[in-house]
Amino acid sequence: MSDNATLSILNGVTKLSHLGLIQVEGEDAAKFIHGQLTHDFALLGQDWARLAAFCNAKGRMQASFIGFKRPDGAILLVCDRDVLVSTLKRLSTFVMRAKVHLTDASEQFSVYGAAGSAIDSGAVRAGSAWAKADIGAASVINLYPADGVARQLWVQPNEATPPAGESISEALWAWSEVRSGIATITPLVFESFVPQMLNYESVGGVSFKKGCYPGQEVVARSQFRGTIKRRAFLVHSEVPLAPGVAVFAASDPEQPAGMVVQAAAAPQGGFDAIISVQVSAQQEDRLCAGSTDGSSLQLLPLPYPLLDDI
Repeated sequence: MSDNATLSILNGVTKLSHLGLIQVEGEDAAKFIHGQLTHDFALLGQDWARLAAFCNAKGRMQASFIGFKRPDGAILLVCDRDVLVSTLKRLSTFVMRAKVHLTDASEQFSVYGAAGSAIDSGAVRAGSAWAKADIGAASVINLYPADGVARQLWVQPNEATPPAGESISEALWAWSEVRSGIATITPLVFESFVPQMLNYESVGGVSFKKGCYPGQEVVARSQFRGTIKRRAFLVHSEVPLAPGVAVFAASDPEQPAGMVVQAAAAPQGGFDAIISVQVSAQQEDRLCAGSTDGSSLQLLPLPYPLLDDI
């Protein structure tokens, strides 16, 4: 779909019921979460949000977050609802003597996605992904665009007035998430990737200047020793795709080259998806979904450049 076509349909607001929130409160809130996630929360101010991953000891992503500070100093972590309970339990095991309190705040806040003409372009630094501003009771975060269409995440108490704009479907928003190229961890891809396999170091999801966190040694080694063999790419398919579906190179029916990470029905027909595959297979072969006899996957341009180094 062309940018002009995307602009014509991706204009409006939708409530994002598939997202939940973990609230981190207390004197040690920033210090604690800084030691658990892939990005720097110790220096996080009120003007920025963070894309970050929570990894296991082997550097494999168990959850992904958009995290930010509320005006009262509490940190909110937005994630997929289906990984929230298990993630909250894992994070809580690290609290020990820290002065911090972790809770599921999903029922206290509403999360909205706004796109196109519905965004508040004057409130947040224009053109800067992860820039954040507080507008009344709402925290507003600039996201990566979809086909050039600006998008924002709004997080606010339930009683606050929803952002203004025409209504768009949550399915259309899900497609815009895919087209942004920023993947979200869900149960079907739990512990399948180190952050670089989803390009997180290229989209502001990893800091290599901060201290330790679970899996930090593996993540750093992958970066500095040049051992990143898989990357995330955008593809289109004429048949349905779903997270967790294996991706094969046509020349190798025995071993999958990667996996579908996130997928959504495309307004123009078919399905668009984020896949994570071996770089060599992407460069040299035809990719197929499910098996070498499956539907061919058409590679689409990534909407951002991959960093050569950090």
